[in-house]
Amino acid sequence: MAPRVFLITGTSTGFGEELVKVVLQKGDHVVATARNSSKLSFQGANDSNSLLVDLDVTEKDSIDKAFHAAINKFKRVDVVLRQQMEINFFGLIDVTRKAMETMRDLKIGGVIQNVTSIGGQIGVPSFSIYCTSKWAVEGFTEAISKEVKPEWGIKFTCIEPGDFRTDWSGRSMAFGEISHPAYDHINAKENAQKRNGTQAGDPAKAAKVFYDLAVMDDPLMRCVVGTDAYSLINQKLDTYGQSVKKFEKWSNSTDAKGY
Repeated sequence: MAPRVFLITGTSTGFGEELVKVVLQKGDHVVATARNSSKLSFQGANDSNSLLVDLDVTEKDSIDKAFHAAINKFKRVDVVLRQQMEINFFGLIDVTRKAMETMRDLKIGGVIQNVTSIGGQIGVPSFSIYCTSKWAVEGFTEAISKEVKPEWGIKFTCIEPGDFRTDWSGRSMAFGEISHPAYDHINAKENAQKRNGTQAGDPAKAAKVFYDLAVMDDPLMRCVVGTDAYSLINQKLDTYGQSVKKFEKWSNSTDAKGY
């Protein structure tokens, strides 16, 4: 089988960086992107198996150029992994749109992975805006997966990690400077800094899961990653199931007469 071509955003740190390593180890090809790709360096990368590209997901022209460069070099893109930054849900939409267009026009199909978070399923105190963005990605990805024609062969996966030892809660996390006395019972900065570097999840192991999800014959719509995420989603499913059953009479009492 010919090497798959992965286009991965945000490869300077975290999950993106680790996934590039796995892709190269597996013998596949990678288009690794970052705002400044000149700073990227990966063991085993060479001119035949990798392409380092500048990509600013807030700029549609930058997205177009990145995909154009990928097609020029490798003639295809099989997997696109998009790590959505909290402030840029619309950048994710633009990357997804371009990925779909590329896979559809080349008639190659492919897999689009959107990395969300267990925060896209579970509300997390002091991270309401973050969770909002993740829930938006979940809804967008599920809806658009139902809009594609089967013959296009385009599959979608929401990857929902729990807490991992990336730099997410370290230097990459910014905090508001305005505090409010009503919320003196919550210290978001202190809580984040306490767990930074002590989380259960290993990003390198997560990247192997991301890869396995990308190459399976029938990719999942959703997959939680991490023991904490697994525990939390099961708690939610249990609670939600009990709630649905408890209020089923009310839920089923609203149909129009004769419907």
